[in-house]
Amino acid sequence: MEENKQIQLELKPEVAKGNYSNLAIISHSHSEFVIDFATMLPGLAKPEISNRILMTPEHAKRLLNALTDNIGKYESQFGEIQLPGSPKATFNLADFNPNGAKS
Repeated sequence: MEENKQIQLELKPEVAKGNYSNLAIISHSHSEFVIDFATMLPGLAKPEISNRILMTPEHAKRLLNALTDNIGKYESQFGEIQLPGSPKATFNLADFNPNGAKS
């Protein structure tokens, strides 16, 4: 039987303020995923990367599952997130299971 353990996190003030990002660039190798968070703003010659997150493929998939779950909950409460300039999705993200099976 798996024991329910609580993790105590420390959030330092300089991290708590966060960083704005409107661009994520994702690349991967056999052993890791790299997510670069950047900001594209008018007047800047090129996007500036503010954070780089490295994770194992297993943790990248856990992140995908967590984002899928949270976006589904958000859309249930506030309505569908529209992506201007992109084709409309043909599925409801809340119904999508990243493991390949419909829920």
